[in-house]
Amino acid sequence: MTLNVYLSGEIHTDWRDQIIEGAKGLNVTFNSPVTDHAASDDCGVAILGAEDDKYWHDHKGAMVNAIRTRQGIADADVVVVRFGDKYKQWNAAFDAGYASALGKSLIILQPPEHDHALKEVNAAALAMARTPQQVVQILRYVLEGSLPS
Repeated sequence: MTLNVYLSGEIHTDWRDQIIEGAKGLNVTFNSPVTDHAASDDCGVAILGAEDDKYWHDHKGAMVNAIRTRQGIADADVVVVRFGDKYKQWNAAFDAGYASALGKSLIILQPPEHDHALKEVNAAALAMARTPQQVVQILRYVLEGSLPS
């Protein structure tokens, strides 16, 4: 079995790198949104032309980024959505809802202080993890049937 895993959510920490490193040797491919914050914010105007109004600047970027996000989630067997400590990640919540609507296996990665705010998101997930290592253990179990030692 091979798993295609889409890593969605906050882009300010190295959680993706931890999962990718921990999953070495597993039959997993990873995809994610563009994690260069400036590039993600400015892709629409850089490609399609400048906007005087910040709303339209952001709107163009969101539309261009959505092409990658929709395809990544659609192609995924498993979608991992990370909610970080620092920022409100409305995009992460949207990705979780989109993945759930598509019937994707969903793993939420979040700190305990988000438990109440994310209760509906967590109810749609098949697992809620606290650490990237727990996500790797889930992937290992799914692929190999082995428990952590």
